[in-house]
Amino acid sequence: MGIAREQITGLILAGGQGSRMGHVDKGLQLFRGQAMVAHVITRLLPQVHTVAINANRNDQLYAAYGLPIWPDRTTEFAGPLAGLQSGLEHCPTDYLLAVPCDSPWLPTDLVSRLATALMQQEKDAAFAITPQHRHPVFCLLKKTVLPALNHFLQQDGRKMERWFASIASAAVSFENERAFSNINTLQELRTLESSDYLAQPDCE
Repeated sequence: MGIAREQITGLILAGGQGSRMGHVDKGLQLFRGQAMVAHVITRLLPQVHTVAINANRNDQLYAAYGLPIWPDRTTEFAGPLAGLQSGLEHCPTDYLLAVPCDSPWLPTDLVSRLATALMQQEKDAAFAITPQHRHPVFCLLKKTVLPALNHFLQQDGRKMERWFASIASAAVSFENERAFSNINTLQELRTLESSDYLAQPDCE
């Protein structure tokens, strides 16, 4: 894929307020008998050197998974970019791969495809897109983009798309919309829990 697995740290973004789910901690909601974050860990671990969790509450529950917990620098629930900032600050490797905590079907080839595009196009970041949506929260970053992110946040920037537009980034196409499904409401959780899609682990 052009980047050794040992050079990539995985970050699960679980620092949000879960406002559309009644302000519960989405990553800890049960999905088929396991917390959603557990499904994400299972899919992400084989693709990266190590994994950490960006969480701003319920630290002990997340720590039970045996992974480092990296909270946002602030206590304001400033969104996924604040999670990326924390991840880049703590990241011990040259690259950081981020995914949300509420996407239990993330692609098993996510890292390899983002890494290939980043290297081939000589970019500083790569993120996923599908035919109908863009998914900037699924992204691979060089650690060297941290100063640019700090500056963007200091200017009160919050939108991931705007930040990616300000740096050298690649949009990487994936065909399967369902692989990037994220669960935002309790109704979605119950509906998708009854789906047979999880029995089809390969997204493409």
